[in-house]
Amino acid sequence: MHHHGYLWTGPKERFDNEALRRPPHPEPPPAGSKPELIQRYREVAADFPTADLPPLETAYWLIKPHSLVRGTWDEAKEAAAWVGNRLTEYAPRFASQTQRDIVRLAVLVNSVAEGLESGTDVTLGFYLERPSFLSLSVVTCSPNRSRPELACPLKG
Repeated sequence: MHHHGYLWTGPKERFDNEALRRPPHPEPPPAGSKPELIQRYREVAADFPTADLPPLETAYWLIKPHSLVRGTWDEAKEAAAWVGNRLTEYAPRFASQTQRDIVRLAVLVNSVAEGLESGTDVTLGFYLERPSFLSLSVVTCSPNRSRPELACPLKG
């Protein structure tokens, strides 16, 4: 088992576009569907795997391009340390003063380490200034607990 880290920052309104963060339905629209529905399905099917937006379900980071992986670690504590370093880096930009609290962030990093040790994926999100958003995710791989059918981005 190992862990992959992902980071995304960008405009909150782009993050809020859930249609681009959701995988396409496994079945295409039935024959005779409205052309707009068929076109939208094709767009989502083509765009979802390559979009840099955080997926609604954390495990789906595994199907995104390998270039989006920000780090890979064999140990949960190493992955949690990466999260801690990113939190320290971005904390001055957090929109909420409460979220900048060092003790709160340390407790959060410990919680991340515990989750990863148990094989759970972790995603954290923070509002930044200028309505922007920060998403940090660490996905457990080989296999992923919630989506074991998804291949590791390092293989392929």
